[in-house]
This record gives sequence, structure tokens and C-alpha cells, in this order.
Amino acid sequence: MEKELINLVNDVQEEIKPVFDKIDEICEQNSKKVLNAFQKNKVSEMHFNSTSGYGYGDVGRDTIESIFAEVLGAEDALVRSQFISGTHALTVCLFGLLRPGDTVLSINGKPYDTLDSVIGIEENPCSLKSYNINYEQIDLIGNEFNYEEIAKRVEKKDIKLIIMQRSRGYALRKSLSLENIKKVVETVRRVNSEVWIMCDNCYGEFVDTQEPLSMGVDVIVGSLIKNLGGGIAPNGGYIAGKKELVDLCSQRLTAPGLGKEVGPTLGINKSFLQGLFMAPSVVASSLKTAVFASRVLEKLGYEVDPAFNEKRSDIVQTIKFRDPELLIRFCQGIQKGSPIDSNTIPEPWNMPGYTDKVIMAAGTFTAGSSIELSCDAPIRAPYVAFLQGGLTYEYGKLGIITAIENILKVK
Repeated sequence: MEKELINLVNDVQEEIKPVFDKIDEICEQNSKKVLNAFQKNKVSEMHFNSTSGYGYGDVGRDTIESIFAEVLGAEDALVRSQFISGTHALTVCLFGLLRPGDTVLSINGKPYDTLDSVIGIEENPCSLKSYNINYEQIDLIGNEFNYEEIAKRVEKKDIKLIIMQRSRGYALRKSLSLENIKKVVETVRRVNSEVWIMCDNCYGEFVDTQEPLSMGVDVIVGSLIKNLGGGIAPNGGYIAGKKELVDLCSQRLTAPGLGKEVGPTLGINKSFLQGLFMAPSVVASSLKTAVFASRVLEKLGYEVDPAFNEKRSDIVQTIKFRDPELLIRFCQGIQKGSPIDSNTIPEPWNMPGYTDKVIMAAGTFTAGSSIELSCDAPIRAPYVAFLQGGLTYEYGKLGIITAIENILKVK
């Protein structure tokens, strides 16, 4: 590493210490919450046991769902390895709650790209649209909800479900803060007490001491190869919230009349429990990695969001390169600084579910895990990298330094 970069890294690490202290405080509070839930549910080695076939009477599975519900502030939770991804969990939730003729309203503009085919924005014979389920959206004004327009629309009481996405996805906006979520829920409830409100909580868990359910949201959805899996869960997802809604979703995941009563765990219980146990610490490491990257890259002249000392709502850090070559080289540098497949060179490609070519760097123990250090980007102007994860701050920092060295070679 060049002396100038060493000096920069050392200076930044001193500057960001107060931010790290705050992250550690949040980590401790969330750790206490998780530990209390484990103890209240009397977790023991028997809960690590496995079931096959139908999975009837899986005590470990039921205990895991009780723990997740308590930690997330939910009445009930559906936590299953049968969820293939966050997109799958969201799809199950949407199809579980909506019926032909219903209307779903997105209140932060268009959701993440992979939901285009689910909703029917991108034509698909199995989309919500194909089932005569209507979709509407209200765009943000800058980084704020359009509260007036939202209130006016939901007052008509023909909307069945409101959806929002806590993280930015590939949109160049701020992530939704808990304060903004609370305000928009209160806005909706003043004119409509019946509409259901769902939040895509991917990348946001344990970033703060509360979750969107505490802000009045009815149901939240997420992936276990992101925050709550702690880098240990090999797959899976969750839906948590009001018992009535979780039950509807469970009957969509399995079958009507079966719901949560079936679903073999096939040896995954220990990974889910240990992953959740480690999650507060791993999320804290991811946040520290993002803070470090934000400040170093800002000092190198790049536009970053959030700023290193800005309050965060998720683990995602963006870096605006304004140059496709620099963007690609940064992602390739993240791959080079990873523990797995560090010798491979990622290239942009036409990835299913995305309209632009996408480059994805993820030298991870679990394929596609974005709680481990990863970086991805659509190849479109202004050429923004979306960085997330870091199982430990030390490994995250080393990966960032390797990526920076890779872009400095062409400057």
C-alpha cells in the first residue's frame, strides 16, 4: 500500500471513532434484545434438531419463529429456508395478501428492479397484473414521501395494500428513515384505518434499535442472507407482523389449510439461530465498513451517500464514479479483496430480473450474501456502486483498501 494511502486510512480511522462508538451502542442494545428472546424461549440443543418430509411438529422451527417475532416486535413470524431470496419472500407476501381486483400502492416510487416482473411493470404471465391485481405508485419528492398525495389517494379506501421499500435499491435516493416511516403511517391512518401497510425491510434490520413494525407498519419482509442471517444462515427469509397477515402469507408459501404447520427444516435450525445471535455484531461491522468506505472515498474526491457521519437507515453505501471503467474496477477490486474467488474477475452481464447489465462482486461464503462484503451496480449513468456488508470490520476495511488500490492504478 502506498504511503499516501496508509496516511489517509490512519487519519480516517481516527476521525470516524465517534461514529463507531454510536454503532457499538446500538449493537449492544440489539444484542440484549436477541439474548433476552433466546432466554425467554428457553433455547436448548434440542431446538437444533432437524425434520424432513412434511415437517410436522418441528419445535425448533416454531421456536425460531417465536424468537424472530419477539426481536422484530411482531405478533407472529414466518421464518423459512423455503424462501429462496428476499424477492421470493416479498412475492409470497404480495400474493398472500392481494386478491384479483385489489390495488396495491407503492409510496416511494418504483420498487427494486427484481419486482418488475412480479408486479407486472415488466410483462409476465405470472405477475400480479396477470391476476387482475392493480398497481399504482406515488413518487417521492426528493427524499420525502409525498404525504399530501398519499393521504388524498388512500382516503378513497379502495387500496388494499400500501408497500414501501426501506433501502434505496438501485434508486439514487436516501433510504427511508424510521422517523419518515412513522410519519407516513400516521398520515395514512388519519384517513384510512383499514389499509394494510407493508415494508420491505431488506438491509435495514438492526441498523437502529427499532424496526418498522414499531412505527405502525403491519408487516415486514426480509432475507436471511442479509442482516438477520448474520453471515451464517445459508439461505432463507422471513415475513413478520400481524398474526392474521403472517397466516395468509404462510398459506401462500405452503398450501391453503396447511400454512405454518408444515415445512421441514432439513438441518438448518442451528444456522438460523446462530445467525440471528451474531446478527447485531455483524450488522455493526457492516456499518463500520460502510462508514470507513464513505469517508476514505469522499476524501479521494468521490460523491458518497450517506456521508460518514450521517444517520443511517440501512447498511448500503453508494459511491458515484461517473465513469464506467472506474465503477467496474472498484467492483473488481472488492472481489480481489474477498476470501472466496479472489482470483476471479467479475464483468457486467445481463442478469435475470434487471433491465441494465449488472456487475456483482461477492467473494462470499454464501453465494450472493450481501451481509458479507459485496458490491454491485447497474451499468448506467452516473455509474454508482452499491456497497454493503462486512462480516468483520477488519476484513471489510481490507477489502475496501484493495478496491481503492485497484482504481488508483488507472488514475
